Amino acid sequence: MTIAPESAASRLGWALADGWTVARRDLAHWVAQPATVVFSLVFPIVITLAFGYLFGGAVAVPEGAGYFAFLMPGMYGMTMLFGLGATMLAVTTDLSRGVTDRFRSMPMAPSAVLIGRGVADLLNSVVLLAAMLACGLAVGWRPESGPAGVLGGVGLLLLLRLALLWTGIFLGLLFKDPGAMVVVQALEFPIGFLSNAFVAPGTMPGWLGAISEWNPLSSTVAAVRELFGNPGWGGESWVAQHAPLMAVAWPLTLLAIFFPLSVRLWRRLDR
Repeated sequence: MTIAPESAASRLGWALADGWTVARRDLAHWVAQPATVVFSLVFPIVITLAFGYLFGGAVAVPEGAGYFAFLMPGMYGMTMLFGLGATMLAVTTDLSRGVTDRFRSMPMAPSAVLIGRGVADLLNSVVLLAAMLACGLAVGWRPESGPAGVLGGVGLLLLLRLALLWTGIFLGLLFKDPGAMVVVQALEFPIGFLSNAFVAPGTMPGWLGAISEWNPLSSTVAAVRELFGNPGWGGESWVAQHAPLMAVAWPLTLLAIFFPLSVRLWRRLDR
């Protein structure tokens, strides 16, 4: 009897089903070991309160704006950036403990582990962003736009997180050593500070301000401020004038680069 070849739709369904199984495994680990999740929730909130209440009075903000109205969209973007190191750590930990090899030996879709990691981390980011939005509301931040603007801003933040998620997967597969995560986490703050999240790029030296304006995080933060109706810095450069466009273009570019690279590294693990 001849066995009919699987269709593309059945292979996709198989990959998605196996990917969700792997994602549930990651979610179950977070339930069993909640300390990591709690820390990921508390850390950005502490940073927000520190900047808002300790340094807010020393930072110049757009005229007529409160500091939290300006700060919170920047912190939402920073929170998405912080997930880069967490994704990389999860990938390298599974690799170093042999979990990835066990998954690869099972009768499951080859892409399921990557899909599962992506789904789990994105769900975690949704919860984290919801907590940060609640923190913003608690300290007096308010979106000044309608529901469509708020949903658009949240969508851009999660799009950035999706792109950084695959960047983290690629770095994890590339370095394989959990110790390398320290270097990535050490770079998260400089990348975040070299943006418009906290200060205006126009206050920086010319060359540094240009780098700041072309930082993908700056485009997302500027677009989110615009969609939320919160004050921003503006800017005369092309990238500053087209922040919503670049807030979509940058993540899609990162995805186009790091998604295929991640798949390629995944396929080469057993070589």
